Amino acid sequence: MRRTRTRTRSYTRIGATLGGLAATASLAVGAAPAHAQAPPTAASFHKLRVCESSDNYRSVSRPYYGAYQFDIRTWRGLGYGGRPDQASPAIQDQAARRLQAQRGWQPWPACSRKEGLR
Repeated sequence: MRRTRTRTRSYTRIGATLGGLAATASLAVGAAPAHAQAPPTAASFHKLRVCESSDNYRSVSRPYYGAYQFDIRTWRGLGYGGRPDQASPAIQDQAARRLQAQRGWQPWPACSRKEGLR
């Protein structure tokens, strides 16, 4: 009878340990990696706009247009028509957020570097 109890206790300990590991793993799956960065803020996009176009949504510096200096191919690739400088500020902001979500700050290499956007 003593052996049975020892085995039962061992199995209970193993089960508790595995249950604890499973709980820890499920928490880890939902947690962001330590190296992950917070999503970009409105302030980040404002810094980018100021650097790219002096915060001018109507800026035209061919072949780049609008506050975020989109080229037409990128603008159309995001699903928008017309020219960026003719779109509302809200649409340009939306497009910049979409592009940043897809490609990070890479489409704006000089300004993202200058403004410390990573």
